[in-house]
Amino acid sequence: MMEVHDGAELCFPQLLNTSCRKPLISWSDAVFLCFLLSSVSVLTVSLNLLVIVSISHFRQLHKPTNLLLLSMSFSDFIVGFVFMPGEILRKTSCWFLGDLFCSLYIYFAAIALCSSVGNIVLISVDRYVIICDPLHYPTRVTVRRVKLFISLCWLCSNFYSSYLVKDDSLQKDKYFSCYGECVLLVDYTLAYVDLVLSFIAPVTIIVVLYVRVFVVAVSQARAMRSHITAVTLQHSVTVTSRKSELKAARTLGVLVAVFLMCFIPYYCVSFAAGNILNSSYGILVPCLFCFNSCLNPLIYALFYPWFRRAVKLIVTLQILQPGSCEANVL
Repeated sequence: MMEVHDGAELCFPQLLNTSCRKPLISWSDAVFLCFLLSSVSVLTVSLNLLVIVSISHFRQLHKPTNLLLLSMSFSDFIVGFVFMPGEILRKTSCWFLGDLFCSLYIYFAAIALCSSVGNIVLISVDRYVIICDPLHYPTRVTVRRVKLFISLCWLCSNFYSSYLVKDDSLQKDKYFSCYGECVLLVDYTLAYVDLVLSFIAPVTIIVVLYVRVFVVAVSQARAMRSHITAVTLQHSVTVTSRKSELKAARTLGVLVAVFLMCFIPYYCVSFAAGNILNSSYGILVPCLFCFNSCLNPLIYALFYPWFRRAVKLIVTLQILQPGSCEANVL
């Protein structure tokens, strides 16, 4: 019993019976974790800022698909700016910022998680329509409609995150937790509802849509190869357009695949641990989720020439020149 109340192991030694114990992590592991997450956090914030500035500044990029990528980059920016620093504090030391900042951290972390899922679902729907119903894509998927759905995505994420914080406050009133930690407490009913709404339903939609997109894309690629030698000049333009659409589908397919590989382990382990965003299940899985937000801009740079051209104009400060928003980056 004396070891439990050893002041050296408590976050607040003066509060022997109500203080949390310090995280059981070695000094070397703490330094490594701080360096890793800090580096990934800075890289995530920087790269996603480049995406945000690129799509926001250049008018040529104001297209439905790019607006979805812009919304995704905002989610990734929140992960790098809020979620990662919060994880460093929670995993390597006691939480000394108080309940208010803990609630704000949970709120923004939940927004980043929910909006990421929503954006990936919207991206999947966008690719499904342009591949499976290309003739109606310009009329069905307009900039105005995409902005509307993006706004609804963020509004729902905000509402859901606010409800999580409110429920967390009610749970903490019922079940007192020690001082010096920042965790999210939810009841089993909300946990199972969250499992369906934030995990099972969206992942099912994403997988079903992309299986359909993959089947149609393969059949179209075969059709193009079989007729490529007998097309007219006018038809060759159509074939080139279809090739561009298929390439875009493959690119966003990689984006979705990477997201699922990083998101599914995070959510499975966090739910198995009994909480949604808590730290009792180790370090590797949340780091994997954070790393996904850093990978997305690298995927853009690898597959999208317009992003590389836009970054060049941003880094060289050419975007400060008058009329730079009309520059040709496509």
